Amino acid sequence: MHFTPLVYALLVATGLGAGLLDSIAGGGGLIALPVLLSLGMPATFALGTNKLQSLCGTTTSASHYIRCGVVDLRRCRLGAALTLAGALAGTWAVQLLKSEILVRLLPWLLAAAFAYIVFRPDVGSRERKARIGATPFYLMAGPVLGFWDGFFGPAVGSFWALAFVGLLGFDFVKATGYTKVMNLTSNTAAVVLFAIGGHIFLGAGLAMAAGQIVGARVGAGIVVKKGARFVRPIFLIVVALTIARLLYVANVR
Repeated sequence: MHFTPLVYALLVATGLGAGLLDSIAGGGGLIALPVLLSLGMPATFALGTNKLQSLCGTTTSASHYIRCGVVDLRRCRLGAALTLAGALAGTWAVQLLKSEILVRLLPWLLAAAFAYIVFRPDVGSRERKARIGATPFYLMAGPVLGFWDGFFGPAVGSFWALAFVGLLGFDFVKATGYTKVMNLTSNTAAVVLFAIGGHIFLGAGLAMAAGQIVGARVGAGIVVKKGARFVRPIFLIVVALTIARLLYVANVR
């Protein structure tokens, strides 16, 4: 596809907004995917191009969280490896299986988690004692959420953050940082497979990536500076919008 300079400018701005939102509370795809689809991209190309630009932003924000000491890579290597394996399996499986049942179930699962956070305002405000150990947590969450990200994708960042907060006792800042590392591994797997399949518009993806890098760096810096009280309301808004979008998609199908 060929785009005008004005469209490329729009793509850079879209990447900036998506990167800013994604690095703070996830949900950058809520901005990026509709724009790509509105340009007439086939769905598979929109998904592949979105994964490319998202990978650049996720790399930037994850790197910032690591440098600031929010994330200790030694503590999440197992989770990253299992997430990568799950994402590869999910990307392969989506070519063979139908996702309609999962698409219809997902918003209700997310709504239950949303209600839990709303009615427990203290959750995620500070670190708490973990409910389970890190190893069993990653053995369970890594393959499942990695598979989901490769298989369908939407809301996986929200589920990672909720899992870190609810099961490992993280506050929202730490949960956001670790979520970006998990997203980075699953996005890498998806980009590789989309690229092999030739389902990425490189020019559009790189234009959005330029904006993503700036937005992700700014957003990650805001999270580290402002803390969990700043992240919580934005996270809830993003989850609510994601629920609405998933309900819409499920009903359209």
